[in-house]
Amino acid sequence: MAYVLIADDDELIAEMACDLLIDAGHACGWVTSGEEAWELMAKRRPDVLLLDQDMPGISGVSLLRKLRGSAIFYDLPVIMFTAMSGEADENRAIYAGAQDYLRKPFSPSDLVDRINKVLAKRGEFRHLDLKTRVAREAGFLDETSPLERRWV
Repeated sequence: MAYVLIADDDELIAEMACDLLIDAGHACGWVTSGEEAWELMAKRRPDVLLLDQDMPGISGVSLLRKLRGSAIFYDLPVIMFTAMSGEADENRAIYAGAQDYLRKPFSPSDLVDRINKVLAKRGEFRHLDLKTRVAREAGFLDETSPLERRWV
């Protein structure tokens, strides 16, 4: 089970997608703006963000760029969720850091499959803040014991 956050200004679509994901065994919540999504994520990090590309206020792509520039959310899996159908829109979302792109209207099975694929790619990966991750990859972190991390 994963916690999925949906940010979409179309409440009917957001609620329907949320219900489908709950029926598939995931915990799910939704908000109607990028600003609300950012505030909620500061309180509870989702496992996946389903993000509408075109919302009033901060757009989905702008929020995605903000996430990728954040030391906390740099690695959060994001699926862009939009009624836009142009290839340029899809390329912009992928270039900004989205793991996948789902067009509306969507089929229920396609939504669940894409969420599950993003989660499967993530596997058993445990989120690390950016400072810890960089230190680990640079060899400055001694992780001989899973319960003890020391800077070398």
